[in-house]
Amino acid sequence: MYKIKCLNKISPAGLAKFGEGYTVGTDVEDYDAIMVRSASMHEMEFPKSLLAIARAGAGVNNIPLDKCTENGIAVFNTPGANANAVKELVIAMLLLSSRKIVPAIEWAKTLKGTGDVAKLAEKGKSQFVGPEIAGKTLGVIGLGAIGALVANAAHSLGMEVYGYDPYLSVDAAWRLSRAIKHARSLDEIYANCDYITIHVPLVPETKNTFCAESIAKMKDGVRLLNFARGELADTKAILDGLHSGKIARYATDFLDDALLGEENVIAVPHLGASTPESEDNCACMAASELIEYLENGNIHNSVNMPAVSMPRSGCTRICLIHRNIPNTISRLSGLLAQAGINIEDMQSKAKKDYAYTILDVTGAVSEETGAHLEALPEIIRARILKP
Repeated sequence: MYKIKCLNKISPAGLAKFGEGYTVGTDVEDYDAIMVRSASMHEMEFPKSLLAIARAGAGVNNIPLDKCTENGIAVFNTPGANANAVKELVIAMLLLSSRKIVPAIEWAKTLKGTGDVAKLAEKGKSQFVGPEIAGKTLGVIGLGAIGALVANAAHSLGMEVYGYDPYLSVDAAWRLSRAIKHARSLDEIYANCDYITIHVPLVPETKNTFCAESIAKMKDGVRLLNFARGELADTKAILDGLHSGKIARYATDFLDDALLGEENVIAVPHLGASTPESEDNCACMAASELIEYLENGNIHNSVNMPAVSMPRSGCTRICLIHRNIPNTISRLSGLLAQAGINIEDMQSKAKKDYAYTILDVTGAVSEETGAHLEALPEIIRARILKP
C-alpha cells in the first residue's frame, strides 16, 4: 500500500490513475510520495518514508532540490504536458503585442453613453493601427516542447522563424518544421528578428537573457515575449527599452510591480498552463511517473536523478540511489555475490554527483541484505521490489 499526499488541488483525471493499493489525500501521514503544483515546499519537514515528489508542471522552483537529492528523494516534473496551453497563449500574445487590441478594447469602453458610438469609433480607430505578423520575423530562443510548437505555429501564420537552441535534442529536432531557420547564436536572433520569444529554463546562465546589452543588439521597435520565467528578463532594461522606443511592446505572464501600468506592457497573471486540458495532462503525467517509480523503480523526467528504466523481468528488483564515486558497482556486485544473489540485468547512470542503479536479481534477497546495502557509505537509498 502506497500513500500519496496532495499539497494542492490535483486534477481528478490524474488522481484516478492511482488504483487499488494507493491511499491518496491531503491529510495522509508517513506518505511515500507527494503530488504538488504551486505550494512552496522549502520549509517542509519530510518523513523518512518519502521516496518521490511529482510536480504537476514544468518548473520546480518551489521544491528544495538539493535537500531532496541528499535524502534520496526523486523529484519529477511534467515537461511538455502543458506545452499546447502555453503555445496558444504565446500566439495570442504575439497578436496582441502587434495589433493594439488591448488599448482599443479599453478605449471602446469609454464610448458608452457618448451618443453616436459608431461614428466616434470610426473616427478614433486610427490611433490603434498595428502591423500584421505575416511576413515578419520571429526569433524563438529555446526549442523544447513549447518553443518547437510556437515556432511551427508562427510559421503556419506566415512568419519567418529563426530558432536558437544549443542543446536541441533529436526528439525536438524531429518536431520542428523544416522551414524553421537554425540560428547559430543569440546575436543572430537579435539582429534579424522583429519579435523574440524565450522558452528556456531559469538557470544562472539564462538569467537576464533580455538585458541592456542584448536589447542594444536588437532591431529598433522589437517586440519581446517572456512566458517562461520572469527572471529571464532584466526589468530595468525592459523599461529603459520601452521608454526609449527600442522595444515597441513587452508581453509577459510574470507580474512585476514596476511593469504594471506601463503603456506598452501586456502583463497577465501566469496563465500559461491555466487550462483544464493542461491541468489534466500534467496531473496524469505526474501520477504515471510516481506509479512507475514506486512500483517498478523506473525513472522518467526526474530533475535531480538520471533517467534509468528497464522492463520488469519477473525477478526481484533492487533500486539504489548512490553517490557517483568509483568502484561502487563492483562493491555492490561483491556484496550481492556473497549473499548468493545473481545479477540478471542492470542499468546504471550518473547525474553529476549522484547515480541511480537498477538491478534485477535472482536469489533470496533478505531484509538483512537490504540493510547491508543501505549501510554502505555511498548508498543513499536502497529499495527492494519483489516480483
